Amino acid sequence: MTNDLERIKAEIVDSFDEELEMQLEEDRLDELVAEGIGPAGSTLDRKIYFRELFRLQHELVRLQDWIQYKKLKVVVLFEGRDSAGKGGAIKRVTQRLNPRICRVVALPAPTEREKHQWYFQRYVPHLPTAGEMVLFDRSWYNRSGVERVMGFCSPDELEEFFRSVPDFEHMLVRSGIILIKYWFSITDEEQEFRFQMRIADPLKQWKLSPMDMESRVHWEDYTRAKEEMFDRTHTQHAPWWVVQAVDKKKARLNCIAHLLAQIPYESVPKQEITLPDRVRHPDYARQAVPPELHVPDLY
Repeated sequence: MTNDLERIKAEIVDSFDEELEMQLEEDRLDELVAEGIGPAGSTLDRKIYFRELFRLQHELVRLQDWIQYKKLKVVVLFEGRDSAGKGGAIKRVTQRLNPRICRVVALPAPTEREKHQWYFQRYVPHLPTAGEMVLFDRSWYNRSGVERVMGFCSPDELEEFFRSVPDFEHMLVRSGIILIKYWFSITDEEQEFRFQMRIADPLKQWKLSPMDMESRVHWEDYTRAKEEMFDRTHTQHAPWWVVQAVDKKKARLNCIAHLLAQIPYESVPKQEITLPDRVRHPDYARQAVPPELHVPDLY
């Protein structure tokens, strides 16, 4: 019995280490701050952060069970400037959840065929069925952001988008979809600092793209685009929610706590799970694995 408890404890510690590994990027940030590369700012005590994160993730599991039990359809949009922390927040939401129930959609640039379809057509196949929650890492609002600023759509296409979005989202809500829209907000100075971090850190350079560089040049254009987007697409049935994201830890916790508050949920009745005995056959002999198939024990 003691050995079993030790194994259980080891599994729990291993699960926690998964989050600690992700946290290493914040540790490197702290080191660079200590060297004077950027402003430290206020942040949560690490113990408080992990305690609250694990507590909220436990609640996310309960929410997931409720979504499946009640056959709910949930769509959550994550929007914001490059390096605003959308991806990190999404990772913390999905980290303990069943990918068959909660999945992430991050579409690449449209193909030539998709460019000539109804604009929302490429997003529709990814909408949830009953018992699913879908998180969009960027969404149809690409048109009012990067496509607008970088000239990938015409003024007429942009205007048609703004006319269509309220109706499109109203149709989603009327169909029974719970639609939640988040905008992750950071300052000019914070984005510059995070880009400098990516340039200096070999483990983060892959996150940089030519479009990221252009976003620095067009900061004010993106600001104007965001302001019009809010003005024309913030509706009663599909409001925007702004996450203050300069402090990544606080942003993640605040976003998850808010998400949990948007969907009333309860504990789902569950049957007691009993592990069945293994069936053993006297004529079965396990075959030895050939040595050449083994991965070398380097550690």
